[in-house]
Amino acid sequence: MPLITPNKTPMALADAKERSKTFREVNFGYDPARAVAEADRCLQCQEPTCQTGCPVNIPIREVIKLISQRHFEDALALIKRYNSLPGVCGRVCPQEDQCEGRCHVGDRFGPVAIGYLERFLADWERIHGPLPRTQAEPKGQKVAIIGSGPSGLTAAGDLTHMGYQVTIFEALHDAGGVLRYGIPEFRLPKDVLDDEINALVESGVEIQCNVVIGKTITLDQIMGEMGFEAVFIGTGAGLPTFLKLPGENLNGVYSANEFLTRINLMGAYQFPDYDTPVKSGRRVAVIGAGNTAMDAARCAMRAGSEEVTVVYRRSETEMTAREEEYEHAIEEGIQFKWLNNPIEFLDDGKGWVCGMRCIRMELGEPGEDGRRKPVPIPGSEFVMDVNNVILSIGTSPNPLVSRTTPGLDTTSWGGLIADDDTGQTSREGVFAGGDIVTGSATVILAAGAGKRAAVAIDEYLSAKRG
Repeated sequence: MPLITPNKTPMALADAKERSKTFREVNFGYDPARAVAEADRCLQCQEPTCQTGCPVNIPIREVIKLISQRHFEDALALIKRYNSLPGVCGRVCPQEDQCEGRCHVGDRFGPVAIGYLERFLADWERIHGPLPRTQAEPKGQKVAIIGSGPSGLTAAGDLTHMGYQVTIFEALHDAGGVLRYGIPEFRLPKDVLDDEINALVESGVEIQCNVVIGKTITLDQIMGEMGFEAVFIGTGAGLPTFLKLPGENLNGVYSANEFLTRINLMGAYQFPDYDTPVKSGRRVAVIGAGNTAMDAARCAMRAGSEEVTVVYRRSETEMTAREEEYEHAIEEGIQFKWLNNPIEFLDDGKGWVCGMRCIRMELGEPGEDGRRKPVPIPGSEFVMDVNNVILSIGTSPNPLVSRTTPGLDTTSWGGLIADDDTGQTSREGVFAGGDIVTGSATVILAAGAGKRAAVAIDEYLSAKRG
């Protein structure tokens, strides 16, 4: 066996100074030669621990071997048996904490770039055309999917492949859920998402947009007069969390959800073709240090801000954002203030935020989650001059579906209670998965929940057929 190249095969990037002014995609992807070179770094381990780190259990070793042999179509066909959104997941999944985090090459060198290879296969399909589709024998039963995020799209694709008549009901005017309104164009281009959604539609999935369950129709109507025999709820956790601080209601203080939705769904990333009313002032502070915070900060820079600062109450070590996104943010000029926390937002006298009073923090003893708890340092207050503040401190599920559906049990924080293995809720024939069950998590974890629920729905409906 030839010697393993120590580092990942690099992926070309747009210049940091240039890309910070545009919403065009940052990463350019692999060409076939780079993909094969990276696949050749795989040890083809007897026990592929990378696969156990994948929430949808993709046979990664076999996929990589096919890429190494330049059998790209076969590799793509294999990966799509397990994941119908490879173009999405290859771009936004935290592989470093999942498949790549368990790669044995990574014990000594950089792990095999599994995410880059997954993206390569999806990009290869976009260039060479879709794979042939096989149609399952129709089962004559209807399944409704509420929400078109990663869990809903995955469940819909799997159930359609099994032969069910599947309809997705989406509240917004375009399908994709958090993939469309929560992830910026420079990380996940809309045409990539559209291609993967269109592939599901062409396979037989019906998508009805502008349908708000609990307002337009109820879940009871879906399972009653509309004739659906099972329902999967994958509405995510899109309700923003606020700090409840003085001045939080001032103009110029956004939740990250609102800011990113204005950027993504209202076309601000296509300015000046879309003159979307989104204000990104000269100085912007983003509160939080997860992936959404990085997205918001980098969007603010691209929307014209001169100085963007991420403010986080913990240290760099406790940051939850992906390492790659953090590095890209630094390259693009985003600043970071660690161990600082806002305590008040200041009014300019006209109802707009003009400053943010902060206090410095230090890390105390670990809490129940094992993370050291940030503690304020008395007398360390200071003021930051800001024109906008973007809050990215977490989300919770919208309670509309649960409030309008009798017998649907929820947690204390508003999530649906569902079985970990099947997604079965307290209502017969109603299943759920993704962020509405777990709270905010990753795209691939939500997709895994959708896959498990699809299997359980098939078993449930098969029993009904007798």
